[in-house]
Amino acid sequence: MIEDAPVLTVRDTFPRPAAEVLAALQGVPIGYLVDCMNGGGALDHAIKGLPESYATGPAPTVLGTALPCACGPADNLALFAAVAVARPGDVIVAATGDHLGCAVIGDLLLGMAKNAGVAAVVTDGLARDVAGLLEVGLPIYSRGISANSPARNGPGTVGLPVVLGGVRVAPGDIVAADRDGVVVVPLDIAGDVAAKLAEVRRAEAGLLEKVRAGLTTPDFIEAILQSPRTRRVR
Repeated sequence: MIEDAPVLTVRDTFPRPAAEVLAALQGVPIGYLVDCMNGGGALDHAIKGLPESYATGPAPTVLGTALPCACGPADNLALFAAVAVARPGDVIVAATGDHLGCAVIGDLLLGMAKNAGVAAVVTDGLARDVAGLLEVGLPIYSRGISANSPARNGPGTVGLPVVLGGVRVAPGDIVAADRDGVVVVPLDIAGDVAAKLAEVRRAEAGLLEKVRAGLTTPDFIEAILQSPRTRRVR
């Protein structure tokens, strides 16, 4: 006979990104962060902010430290626990196993997260109470909306790694989000990403200047078109 498993497993102390690294990534378009990580790091394209939040003002931008929680399907006990242990500036990342049968968060829980100083909530599940979510004003990124409600039974984890939107998210990773979606920068490469940003910015600015001047064919495409790597047929 085995003992009943705990309903919650919580780790609330873990390495966090240095303040100077967070400052270096503040306000950076998530596409630039992806370029700094060789084209990866973005969560599944379906995980987006509320469309209504884009229509009522500037699109929300997010940067903070990941606090992952594993809720499982149709349950949000772990999400309540994550709000309870979160530090100001954390981004709660709530994994549901892509459950789409009910919401994992509504306006009241989002309001509690805002009161706790949380920077945003990201989930691979659904949210509810759109009018209330917009009133709270805390950025929330989800797969969509459902009026159905979850239970609060567990089991769940807080502060342990999860896989969400096809990306592994560990506690202390950096989460950035804007209109294009959500990106996770692993803590162990965050300094390298910050150092590479200047190079990415220069490349983007240089190409943008050429596009505005009328560019239609970049040099690398022209070179391929004029090389043996292109076969022309009739």
